[in-house]
Amino acid sequence: MSTEGGAPKTVVVTGASAGLGYHAAEQLARAGHRVVLATRSPDRAAAAERSIRQHVPTADLAQLHVDLADLDSVRAAADALGALGPVDALVNNAGVVGSSTERFTAQGVELQVGTNHVGHFALTGLVLPLLEPTAGRVVHLGSIAHRWASLDHTDPLRVGHYSSYRQYGRSKLAVMLFGFELAERLADAGSPVSSVVAHPGLALEALSPARPDVAPARSEPGWTRPGQRLYAQGKDAGALPLVHAAVGGDVRSGEYWGPSGPFQLRGPASVVRAEPRAHDRTQAARLWRASEQVSGVAFALDALG
Repeated sequence: MSTEGGAPKTVVVTGASAGLGYHAAEQLARAGHRVVLATRSPDRAAAAERSIRQHVPTADLAQLHVDLADLDSVRAAADALGALGPVDALVNNAGVVGSSTERFTAQGVELQVGTNHVGHFALTGLVLPLLEPTAGRVVHLGSIAHRWASLDHTDPLRVGHYSSYRQYGRSKLAVMLFGFELAERLADAGSPVSSVVAHPGLALEALSPARPDVAPARSEPGWTRPGQRLYAQGKDAGALPLVHAAVGGDVRSGEYWGPSGPFQLRGPASVVRAEPRAHDRTQAARLWRASEQVSGVAFALDALG
């Protein structure tokens, strides 16, 4: 699988200081691309940069501060990004996975949906003009968790009875609805920008290569890992669909990339199938309107193309 996609590109990766985002950033740097590490913590961003340079001495890296749970920070990050030059791809990877109690963003949206979807919705809308000159891409981090999720039909951002697991699934369904709907609207507007959704399968830290500066030491007994590899993979392998979606030469707008193995849990990156609910354009339109209202960011798609 090629991840080059031609000439070196500038790729912004949110949540690049740990997990999938870190491994995607390292892989992109190794392939010769310039990577903007978009993170909430300057200390963790510095640690990630040190680690990447240790493994890729020639890495071309920049840092960008963004807290996706605060729309003021998102706007500031988009302004700062404009000063860094052309952008070829925005990888919307950062996210909150689980919260035992219901928590909220700075603007009062439930934290998982507010960070995983609304923050990235706003960032994408603000950065979209930077992607048009390069015919760039937006990559959205989906999840197999969307298979068991549903959104309220009158208020897609409504929480109702709070469940951490349920809310995470809703956040990822929202991400995917947005990603596929954005592809449709970009095409309708004649924009050269593309929108692609990708997911990592079941990616575990315990199966990932050691990166002491950016990941905690493994606590699982070593003998458990061979069994885990039967149904899961490391976060380095899980990052491959995101990387390919960002820079692969054979990627098309509206596609869904993920592991090609059984149940999409592990395996080589390939175009895979999403549940029909992730392509529901009626629900996507409701979500789009609600997201514009809560974020205050409107997509000027009629001005593109």
